[in-house]
Amino acid sequence: MAPRKTSGTEPEILEMPSQKMAAVYARGTPGEVFRQVLPTLYGAVYALKFGLKKDGRPTFKVSGLRARYPDAHLTPMEEWMHVIGLPVPEDTVSLPQKVGGAPVKLETWEYGTVAQILHLGSYANEADSIGRLLRFVRDSDYEIIGVHEEEYLTRPDAKTPKTIIRYRVKKR
Repeated sequence: MAPRKTSGTEPEILEMPSQKMAAVYARGTPGEVFRQVLPTLYGAVYALKFGLKKDGRPTFKVSGLRARYPDAHLTPMEEWMHVIGLPVPEDTVSLPQKVGGAPVKLETWEYGTVAQILHLGSYANEADSIGRLLRFVRDSDYEIIGVHEEEYLTRPDAKTPKTIIRYRVKKR
């Protein structure tokens, strides 16, 4: 469940297995949504991890925060739908729920063939990286079949934030 390795800031196409995720859904601007839902999401995943440890079962490293934006290209930022998730072990069947928070759901995120690029820098400056990735997909004779996804390799306040931008793709 470690972050995906990427060859650098050049776009690439690779195969990824499906991933069981703890996920929350929310609508609004990224800053407001992340502030609202991350405590609940991380709370549920860490409760799962420590519950496994308490029961003497194998645990896992909490890492690889990801977000999917199914309608970011269709609506103003204030109305964006966010699906924010953390990878969990494949055999997870339930998640502890924090009272008063957004419900945390278990779901499987499908991948298969993906195109991705490592973006270095501010989230506000992702447009160039996204454009490079979209041109690469087109020039490689693929088409996008999935929603925009980001995997955050660093905290937002890092000196140079690192974000993998990813789309599911298929050959044309």
